[in-house]
Amino acid sequence: MTDHTATTETGVAPERRVTQRGLWFDELEEGVVYEHRPGRTMTETDNVLFTTLTMNPQPLHLDHAWSAGTEFGEPLMNSMHTLATMVGLSVGQLTLGTIVANLGFSDITFPAPVRHGDTIYCETRVLEKRLSKSRPGQGIATFEHQARNQHGDVVARAVRKVLMQTAPEGQS
Repeated sequence: MTDHTATTETGVAPERRVTQRGLWFDELEEGVVYEHRPGRTMTETDNVLFTTLTMNPQPLHLDHAWSAGTEFGEPLMNSMHTLATMVGLSVGQLTLGTIVANLGFSDITFPAPVRHGDTIYCETRVLEKRLSKSRPGQGIATFEHQARNQHGDVVARAVRKVLMQTAPEGQS
């Protein structure tokens, strides 16, 4: 958060303003788990929109009659939507306005399906961080994201490397 103190022209006590932002690279702590709230309820509309926007004709996501004949008995959420939502849930707390770029994803797994109406909650562990050798004022952080449904079942995991800004002078 950025804290601003504004002075008024009338001599009235200054008001304090807080602007939401992600953490600077310097503020990340290795081994800390950041819990991201609120969760996100995954809807059938989300699934149809995401699946069709990304040109994925998989009937498991779009066809109720076909999906009824699968071991799941119903359509499942598109796993790429689950991944994007899991990462998205972390943005406000970790990287809002402080990320330079995603560098890559690895170790992506979906241990359990996400169904229409499930609510997912995400947490992120900072696995490691180091200052960039080639980009002054920036650092590389490795995050492990994990999403659970409303029953506590792990539904997604991913490791993500990001390039982040270090705190500007006097802001850490």
